[in-house]
Amino acid sequence: MATPVPLGLQGAYALGQRSTYDELRTKLLDVASELLISAGPESLTVRRIAAEAGCATTVIYTMFGSKEGLAEALYLEGFERFRRRLAAVPARTDPFEYLQSLGPAYREAALAEPGYYSLMFERAIPGFVPSERARTLARAALNLFDRVIADCISAGYLTPTQPRKIADALWAAAQGAISLERAGHLPDAQTYTVVTNATINQFVVAREH
Repeated sequence: MATPVPLGLQGAYALGQRSTYDELRTKLLDVASELLISAGPESLTVRRIAAEAGCATTVIYTMFGSKEGLAEALYLEGFERFRRRLAAVPARTDPFEYLQSLGPAYREAALAEPGYYSLMFERAIPGFVPSERARTLARAALNLFDRVIADCISAGYLTPTQPRKIADALWAAAQGAISLERAGHLPDAQTYTVVTNATINQFVVAREH
């Protein structure tokens, strides 16, 4: 009977395998995102992506199942990258200051990776419609806003209401300004700052002097 491999070694091997898988998956998604920007949605064929990434087409089918599965993975990866950028913003003791600091981070996330953004918000792939599960997960990636807004309400800064109501209003304002900026109609972040601050101010509790 063979001597059992120590569990520590098995765990290390499994971790190494997972790391390699994650790296390849990220590479494939990045290749697809770059192709979307540089060559258009028609370039997103399994064969083209595999060639650009230097792997077999079977790898893509194994990881994503189909071209549609790849598109949904891109969609979710884009929101996950948003989540990570927002999570990297240092927390503040004052929740209202924290909320205000998240606004610039959201804009930076939107402008940093145009391939992902175009798929997430601009229907860059004709015919692709995210599943209901994907939409739920996408919105959950922005839940940090909901939590910080809830803290602002508890601290008396914002009108008591559903945090999601304020978060969605803020999201809509931010997206409008970002879309205009991406289209070249706005030269910088000034309008983004104005409209997002104005949206938050609609819910600010008036304080007695």
